[in-house]
Amino acid sequence: MADSDERLLVEAAQRDPSRFADLYDRHFDGVYAFVVSRVRDRDAAEDLTSEVFHKALASLRTFESRGAPFGAWLIAIARHALVDRARRDAREVVDSGQVPDPGMEAEVDVDRIEEYARLFRLVEDLPADQRAVITDRFIDERSIRETAERLGRTEGAVKQLQFRALEALRRRMRQPDRGRRAAVPGEGRDA
Repeated sequence: MADSDERLLVEAAQRDPSRFADLYDRHFDGVYAFVVSRVRDRDAAEDLTSEVFHKALASLRTFESRGAPFGAWLIAIARHALVDRARRDAREVVDSGQVPDPGMEAEVDVDRIEEYARLFRLVEDLPADQRAVITDRFIDERSIRETAERLGRTEGAVKQLQFRALEALRRRMRQPDRGRRAAVPGEGRDA
């Protein structure tokens, strides 16, 4: 999307907050990819991503481009949310007597975020049974046996679905990104 198109979307949302959905659709995958690459817990990543968009909507009227894209502003909000979460977690760890984990990554790797976002879109485009296996195995970190029981399949069937899904994802990741399909809020995110 051209910078001028995005600027028009931002201005429209600043005038009418109901238009924020267009910006949400445009930037959800990138923000989620940024967050999930740092917290690695699906529920926490979803909560933090939601928090980012709530904060962005609440502060939208004060947003000024200053030459930076809207997505960069969202990533800055996400970074602050992650730091706040890390501080809260550190306080909880200190209160419990555990040793806190060293600080968080300060550098943002935009290319990596875009690749994660692209991978999430490709997983959403998999057939439902393959998407369910990939989600169970690699997001929810279930075993082959647990996945088979949950999906009512044999372990062999789950292994075959996983193999086919991973092959399809590898093949598609090697192809040039042809842009994204139109996103429907909430679609494919519950799988």
